[in-house]
Amino acid sequence: MEKDEFLNNVYKGLIVSCQALNTEPLYGSEIMAKMATAAKMGGAVAIRANYAQDIKAIKKVVNLPVIGLVKRDYDDSDAYITPTLKEVKEVVEAGAEVVAIDATDVLKPGGKTTAQLIKEIKENFDIMILADISTYEEAVKAQEAGADFVSTTMSGYTPYSPQLEGPDFKLMARLSQDLVIPVFGEGRIWTPEEAVKALELGVHAVIVGTAITRPREITQRFAKAVASVSNKE
Repeated sequence: MEKDEFLNNVYKGLIVSCQALNTEPLYGSEIMAKMATAAKMGGAVAIRANYAQDIKAIKKVVNLPVIGLVKRDYDDSDAYITPTLKEVKEVVEAGAEVVAIDATDVLKPGGKTTAQLIKEIKENFDIMILADISTYEEAVKAQEAGADFVSTTMSGYTPYSPQLEGPDFKLMARLSQDLVIPVFGEGRIWTPEEAVKALELGVHAVIVGTAITRPREITQRFAKAVASVSNKE
């Protein structure tokens, strides 16, 4: 899929993140494929998925573009979203149209910078790059390094980015105004109203995961709210 086609397909739309780690109840490629099918039926324009096996399973049943990633921990780095070329290769071979990478200032395994990783991806693979950033400065660097798009995914998940309870609307607005490449709004979007606000601020599309596809976390939010009432009595 060419970049223009992908961007047209997802413009002002909802991308649903269908992910479950091996510590979560819904872990498993068959379950994630069904989750992606449900997301498509509900109106999603693309899917974001973790692990090569999940990407492959989703591609078999859903004819939507997939933003792929592989979350993996390394002893010498705190970056875990597709942090090396090994994970990029897995995403490419699984059939994803876009690869999402950690594009924060956190050094990748082997001491590589985001710019070095993007350069190596471009040299070795034919795939679009979505740079997951946490600050304005990181987004600018990712654009300069050759990323195709940026996403506000990591805002609040690095110690030096704003620790907000909700979406980082300020970052979304500023990046949408200043960057040349498209900006995707992601991170702690819990309601349809917040998704709409992100789009109104100028992001190309919104990515929502936990609020749609992680029932444990959704239940926790309800349980916490309910408990707060009983605690007042």
